[in-house]
Amino acid sequence: MEQPLITLNDGVKIPQTGFGTFQINGNGKTAKTCLAAIDLGYRHIDTAHVYRNERGVGKAIEKTSVPRSELFITSKLWVSDYGEKSEKAIDKMLGRLKTDYLDLLLLHRPRGDYFTAWRALEKAKKAGKVRSIGLSNFENEDLDALFSEMEILPSVMQVECHPYFQQKTLMPRLAPHDIKIESWFPLGHANKELFREPIFLRAAERCGKTVPQTILRWHIQKGFIVFPKSTNVEHIKQNLDIFDFDLTDEEMNEIAALDRNASLANFK
Repeated sequence: MEQPLITLNDGVKIPQTGFGTFQINGNGKTAKTCLAAIDLGYRHIDTAHVYRNERGVGKAIEKTSVPRSELFITSKLWVSDYGEKSEKAIDKMLGRLKTDYLDLLLLHRPRGDYFTAWRALEKAKKAGKVRSIGLSNFENEDLDALFSEMEILPSVMQVECHPYFQQKTLMPRLAPHDIKIESWFPLGHANKELFREPIFLRAAERCGKTVPQTILRWHIQKGFIVFPKSTNVEHIKQNLDIFDFDLTDEEMNEIAALDRNASLANFK
């Protein structure tokens, strides 16, 4: 299935839809699920050190017949590895993932010595260990502080983003730098109220799609990068089947009005 690619501000191209691995427990299950996703056509996989499943992603990279150059692998450096240990932590991450390079590496949260950690990401990019670098959850004054110290700008900002939390305040801060938004919890963590919104029920019926597919389509049309997670093969397949229909301008405007600027995550 042909998937759109988004060109980041450093020229690297990223598949707009990916496969998320958050809360997939165990490296064996992660490897099996990632291999199923790759077989279904996914080429973008998102993981993180703190997910404790990077080795499972690495096993999938090792076992798949798809060349490494055709895969886009993202991971995130956790706060415990910020500071002087960041450079060695990146090398260990590459070892766990069984790859010579990452396509995208993010700082996971704005805690601890993230200034030194960012310099380690910049150094890794210059060394060819990482193709693109970015941030996750840097939404407040931490972002402005980092901007003042950066030599290389982030290519993406990974944040909670869904129709109830559309990041309308963050977007204008990123736009001048052409920093793309990556959406975690793109389906609002399967929020029941969100899934019952009349606009999505109507759009799903009109397009012959599921409600989750119409929500993911909203992300695509907004220009966001998404990587929904599932261990259900049918759901994994459906989450990629979102490129043969469009939401109308009227539907997009109605979805825009759903924004509550409110997080649905209970672990922030």
